[in-house]
Amino acid sequence: MGGERITRRGVIVGAGAGLVAAATGAYAGRDEIERWWWRVSGRERPRTDGALDHAGAEWVAASSANWRRASRPDDYTIDRIVVHVVQGSYGDALDVFRDPLHEAAAHYVVRKDGHIAQTVRELDVAFHSGNRRFNERSIGIEHEGYVDRPAGFTDAMYTASARLAAGICARYRIPVDRTHLVAHSEVPGTDHTDPGPHWDWDRYLRLVREAAG
Repeated sequence: MGGERITRRGVIVGAGAGLVAAATGAYAGRDEIERWWWRVSGRERPRTDGALDHAGAEWVAASSANWRRASRPDDYTIDRIVVHVVQGSYGDALDVFRDPLHEAAAHYVVRKDGHIAQTVRELDVAFHSGNRRFNERSIGIEHEGYVDRPAGFTDAMYTASARLAAGICARYRIPVDRTHLVAHSEVPGTDHTDPGPHWDWDRYLRLVREAAG
């Protein structure tokens, strides 16, 4: 190779030409090469599996079948938070996230009393939104409760979730607005309805801004 230097752009453009030509999705081809680059270049983000991204959370690992290893935000830009409601309890959410047959998990679960579990590292892509590109660009926050039971959305839950969201927004410079903090029901292609009509978005955004303050 002599003095020739392999650059990330060179890998993407050069190696990508054959792959992308053979694939229907330029996005998918480029995407896999982007991820490959961060691995083989030795630039993958240092990690300690099970380390917490949100102080005070409890680590409860989701099954590895429900997320995929990544090196965000180097390989995928993080610019969205997706708000979910379980349609069940905190324990229900953790149970299904640990089930390899469930094929879904969010990064966090917030309990009614404000306790938070982290189940997937923010570095990694959790299968939470039903849309690949949204999964790659977002962090999912699941909330205990039901979409038709507003009493379950407690003060403690709103406050804890808002602090969590504020930290995420600060880490990745995500604007605190309804373009970047979205409902699961707003993700393109989804058939879900959560967090539903009783989720108080005005209150939530105000609390996130205050926590970010």
